[in-house]
Amino acid sequence: MPDTMSDQMKGEKVYRGIAVSSGICRGKVLVMHRARHFISRRRVDDQNVDAEIKRFEQSLAQTRVQISEVQRKVVQNMGAKEGDIFNAHLLMLEDRVLVEEVIKLIREQRVNAEFAFHMVAERYIEALAGVDDEYLRERASDMQDLTGRVLDNLLEVLDEFDFRHINEPCILVGHDLSPSLTAQLNKDFVLGFATDIGGQTSHTAILARSLDIPAVVGLQVISEELETGDYALLDGYNGTVTVNPTDQTLFEYGQLAKRKASLDEKLREIKMQPAVTLDGKVISLSANIEGRQDVEAVRAHGAEGVGLFRTEFLFINRENLPNEEEQYQVYQEVASRLTPQPVIIRTLDLGGDKFASTLQLAKEMNPFLGWRAIRFCLAQPEMFRAQLRAILRASAHGRVKMMYPMISGLDELRQANALVEKCREELRAENIPFDPEMKIGAMIEIPSAALIAHALARHVKFFSIGSNDLIQYTLAADRTNERVAHLYEPTHPAIIRLIKNTVDAAHQNNIWAGVCGEIAGDPVLTPLLIGLGVDELSAAPPVVAPVKYMIRRLKFAETQALAEFALQSDSPSEIHARCEQLAHASAPSLFEKN
Repeated sequence: MPDTMSDQMKGEKVYRGIAVSSGICRGKVLVMHRARHFISRRRVDDQNVDAEIKRFEQSLAQTRVQISEVQRKVVQNMGAKEGDIFNAHLLMLEDRVLVEEVIKLIREQRVNAEFAFHMVAERYIEALAGVDDEYLRERASDMQDLTGRVLDNLLEVLDEFDFRHINEPCILVGHDLSPSLTAQLNKDFVLGFATDIGGQTSHTAILARSLDIPAVVGLQVISEELETGDYALLDGYNGTVTVNPTDQTLFEYGQLAKRKASLDEKLREIKMQPAVTLDGKVISLSANIEGRQDVEAVRAHGAEGVGLFRTEFLFINRENLPNEEEQYQVYQEVASRLTPQPVIIRTLDLGGDKFASTLQLAKEMNPFLGWRAIRFCLAQPEMFRAQLRAILRASAHGRVKMMYPMISGLDELRQANALVEKCREELRAENIPFDPEMKIGAMIEIPSAALIAHALARHVKFFSIGSNDLIQYTLAADRTNERVAHLYEPTHPAIIRLIKNTVDAAHQNNIWAGVCGEIAGDPVLTPLLIGLGVDELSAAPPVVAPVKYMIRRLKFAETQALAEFALQSDSPSEIHARCEQLAHASAPSLFEKN
């Protein structure tokens, strides 16, 4: 309850953001104000340039020690999976391209180390923050965390918020909360946290879920408008923070907490059960992963293997490209640990919105329509060959499948398949084992591919629809651009018809079709995708259970009627409303709000 009459007179106010860690908490707010670094440009005399470079390198070494210590504590308190998060920070510190850029700036422009590092790091952060891939955008926060630590050490300031001063339960509020700070939260005193920025896939969000601390991010201005001592209720289910909640609000949230606890119990009960509708339609439900650190999450959330293994994360932010052996070790480990469940490995989707500092890719005017994914790989046959051989070798250790991203036409598919066949011949000649029957598929994420799906289907064993790019390319709408984000509509009739055409082409050629984009993890759209005939859904591990719960409460006949309506409709909003109607009627507990 609010402590004073003045608190009550302020009235209730609700801030809406992104729920990243479930749970409800209430208490006094503690606003974290992190002082900004003031970086001035200072002239370095010729005789002091080497000393300035040494000072920079010492700050990197000091930062490495600090991050390693944080990682050690995280592994000790939370586990190896959470500790692996800080490998990204350590890899950034080892990025020789970044380091050499800073040193070059110090030498050529005779500037101080903190100014040079700040300039280079900001370019990296800007590049990461501007990409379309949500996971990579969130790596910008890792880079900001790292940059802050290096600058702290260069400027010899202790700028980090000190949690040792917290001696009573509170809700932390700040502009951002870095992964390294999140890892130090004490659940005895930190009831939950809320930030202005952030997203679902940030390492901060992942750590919050591991700590089981309710969290809401993306609240925009909450750190500026709240004051330490304010009383708030944080809803980590629906992504809201309510300041000065009324007695009625507190009562309603008490009831919500009970209902959510009941739902969580239901999700746990069906976690290891099959994804099958009430009338017997079986759907394969898989998980999307970024690396071997995600294997336990696949199991923990009840996924039936991996529907999308994003391999580009082996290539970014490093000095040298991963060789065949290094890639093989990663793919083999994931395949072995998940056997007998399938693992679908996507070949390198690099370029465009993703980059590897090692490759020094030229900037393109329109990277999303440029040299990326399968186009890039076919133009770099030795690099592609190393990955193909690694995947083939890993296929001897589990149910490995492989798929090519961004296929636009038959020629690309034929070229890629020809290169795979050459790799098979090489491995046979070298007596290296692999699965000769390993299935190869194509991602359908370009309208041209969806329109000629019948031709493509004769050359692959499955399709995986990458809905994020398919929507973006079909509607010419970048969902990260606020001016056109409203045009990014998953239920646009054109999208539905392209998905239907792809699925029909697959089935007529006796292969299966799945969806691995964000719509595969949205329970509201689950009935529509099933009704369109999709055989497999692959989503982020945390949303697998809600999607499975939805599937198990649907009737296939109802989803077919929904799909038929959608195929006849011209209105995205009407289609979405009908999807919501069926989803809410089938599994109301998934959508209960305060």
